[in-house]
Amino acid sequence: MSTTWQDEIAAETRGGGRISDRFIVDKVRTAVLTQRLPPGTRLPEVALGEIFGVSRSVVRKALTRLAADHVVSQQPNQVARVRAPSIEETRETFAARRLVEGEVAALLAGRLDNELLANIATLVEQEADAHARGDEPERIERSLAIHHLLAEHSPNRVLGAMLTDLILRTSIVIALYKRAGLASCYLAEDHPALLAHLRSGDGEAARRCVHDHLQALEGLLDLTTRETRIDLMAILGQREDVAS
Repeated sequence: MSTTWQDEIAAETRGGGRISDRFIVDKVRTAVLTQRLPPGTRLPEVALGEIFGVSRSVVRKALTRLAADHVVSQQPNQVARVRAPSIEETRETFAARRLVEGEVAALLAGRLDNELLANIATLVEQEADAHARGDEPERIERSLAIHHLLAEHSPNRVLGAMLTDLILRTSIVIALYKRAGLASCYLAEDHPALLAHLRSGDGEAARRCVHDHLQALEGLLDLTTRETRIDLMAILGQREDVAS
């Protein structure tokens, strides 16, 4: 049974609780990660307060957290916006992620236990199934989960933290620059190939696979500026039918 946004609010506030700034952060972050809330979108405090039924002070705390995580941009006396990285920053973000995630994948090859490999295999299957059903938000969620698993289990914790940040930044730039009319950035062979290299213990092959995957993703982007009109209530006021 699907869950409505009102059900989520009710669950969050059950027992006399209140909507927290963390709840708002999670909703906005998920909307950005699943590319439903594009970069450049205005996030007025009053509108967010009405959507979530909270005071402006709670909204301000949430926006401050989101700014610290590079999800939104805040300027004095201006409305906060979802970050809109420049073309130069986009190229730099992909270059940095190729280096970091390639190294993480190389370090993890042959070191993941059977349970973690099975978890990744399940996510790879679920991603393919979501793509076949045309459920792009769920497909993105499964894809992100694969990469977050790598970051979470990185033998080098500093690289893992860097990768977590770069995954979010990359998702934002894909949302901004994905070619118009491109239904999905799904690359069917890449994640199964990466899983095979992680299983076999071939670190250099895992590194090359990550490099090729991210190079192909960057190649799907249209690195020109664009503007969109967004209905915040339609996006943040609905349930995402994806697993968190």
